[in-house]
Amino acid sequence: MKSLILVFYIYFIFLVNNAHAYLDPGTGSIILQALLGAIAATASYIIFYWNKVKTFLKKIFNKKKT
Repeated sequence: MKSLILVFYIYFIFLVNNAHAYLDPGTGSIILQALLGAIAATASYIIFYWNKVKTFLKKIFNKKKT
């Protein structure tokens, strides 16, 4: 069974056809917006949790000073 699956994988890898697909400018802008949105979401996620870490560390080090 595993050898049959391996044969199918090899068959589909070596018999790739060209797609002849067309990406219009609207599709390109949607892809660009998605990438920029993902970058903005990741940055805000990191900043949000980094502020929580900073607040936690400030609480720990301020207790030791007093």
